[in-house]
Amino acid sequence: MTVLEKIDKLRLARNWSINNLAMEAMLTQSTLNNLYTRKAEPKLSTLRAICNAFGITLSEFFAEEEQSEDEEELIRRVRALNDEKKKGLLTLLR
Repeated sequence: MTVLEKIDKLRLARNWSINNLAMEAMLTQSTLNNLYTRKAEPKLSTLRAICNAFGITLSEFFAEEEQSEDEEELIRRVRALNDEKKKGLLTLLR
């Protein structure tokens, strides 16, 4: 799967248009349109902004294993916790 195909998969899973993704990633719509028109790989800074919009890291973007939407939500929610709450959750899980 190409980088653009993976971006599309994540975008469509959220029912986002290219314009929605541009707004969420704080990029111009023309930046994203150019990627699709030229079928080009995005610059690292652009891909980082796109990943931030999806609530994932670059590592997660390039991970081979697909995560379910529930797993992605769990990861987002854990990241939003403060350190004390993360420790409490870890204790509960153990």
